[in-house]
Amino acid sequence: MDYTKPAPPHRRYVDPDPPPTGTPTKAHFYALVEVMERMATFEMPADRVLSLIFRGNRSLIARERTAISNVAYAWLRHYASFGVHFPAHSMRRCTAAALHTYGGLSRAASTYHGGKGDGAWLDERVTALHKNDVRPLTPAQAHECPDWLWDALVAQRGEAETKALLNAMNHAAPLDLRVNTLKAKRAEVLAQFAAEKIEAEPTPYAPLGARLKSHTALQKHALFESGAVEVQDEGSQLLALLVGAKRSEMVADFCAGAGGKTLAIGAMMSSTGRLYAMDVDEGRLKKMSPRMSRAGLTNVQPMLLDTENDSRLKKLAGKFDRVLVDAPCSGLGTLRRNPDLKWRQTPEAVAEMNVKQLSILIAAARLVKGGGRLVYATCSLLREENEGIVEAFMKRGGFRLVPSAQILNIPGIEGDMLNLNPVTHGCDGFFAAVLERIA
Repeated sequence: MDYTKPAPPHRRYVDPDPPPTGTPTKAHFYALVEVMERMATFEMPADRVLSLIFRGNRSLIARERTAISNVAYAWLRHYASFGVHFPAHSMRRCTAAALHTYGGLSRAASTYHGGKGDGAWLDERVTALHKNDVRPLTPAQAHECPDWLWDALVAQRGEAETKALLNAMNHAAPLDLRVNTLKAKRAEVLAQFAAEKIEAEPTPYAPLGARLKSHTALQKHALFESGAVEVQDEGSQLLALLVGAKRSEMVADFCAGAGGKTLAIGAMMSSTGRLYAMDVDEGRLKKMSPRMSRAGLTNVQPMLLDTENDSRLKKLAGKFDRVLVDAPCSGLGTLRRNPDLKWRQTPEAVAEMNVKQLSILIAAARLVKGGGRLVYATCSLLREENEGIVEAFMKRGGFRLVPSAQILNIPGIEGDMLNLNPVTHGCDGFFAAVLERIA
């Protein structure tokens, strides 16, 4: 180069093939590919898949993680019809189609990081959809569920009710909160949200519930950090109310898990009496500890069981005023939050669960004293996990059914057994029956 000559004017570099507007980063695109690949195996819950992938992709910013989660969950909700409309030999192409269909990206942006032919394939599939030139969907595919679940629900509820129920289950759930009466009143919580321009309204049935109209990052919110509110679906709140625990009573949450209902019951008891949180999962019980501290509860006693027939329970037989059995179940009432569950469950798994559910209910019943109450609950939509288990248990004698509507005395809640669903009640699907020991 001749340094005696003046340098040529600076020319800005222009990418000869710039990415289309809205194109995700390469890391974003291939993280979503991996998320969808792992989710499609249905070997673990969808939220665990996201957690694993995000831990391994620290470069993803918050906005990208949210976008990946939103597209992945939308894809899961439409898994059956998506597979018919976008048949592909690679998850890369499926990811491009999901980004275009659920992420609002242009076809060019969706396939930018793909392989040769991906753009033409997506164009072809979208054109076929617009012309309705696709294979017709079966009723189960049209309502985004496996054949066995469609058949079971239609047999139990009829086709019209099943369609309405599955359509409602295929929409994301709102964020429901329970106000902790040890720390605040619902009116105060709603007033604070209003002052912060966070749209919230009272839940229609649960007297301590607040429903946020848009998802808000609560983990660092003052109301959450102080223990004034807990995340809990309205239906779950009503189950806790059915227990009807009172101050100074002896109460057991027999399948406590991470303690959502335990916290609600403890607040009903004004942190008095004795509240046993029992479970066979040590990890879940440990997660309850910081929640109890935040809620200001001092009457909860965690108790790790080896099985539902743990020998230590013999010493507690006949001593409890109230026992809640929130039994392990298919979880099909929570499809708004966990759309992968319907693909991870099988009729065989449900049948095995039925045996366990009855065994747990029988074991928990031994704890109830004369005149005490046993509440059996699930978040299932299936009769064999709900009324079927109660009927089998009642044949053993010693308990009578107490009408749920009578206990709750809430307009719009009807029936001897509680049956909640998003179509009628706007909450997750829940079932409960209240059984009183005949003294």
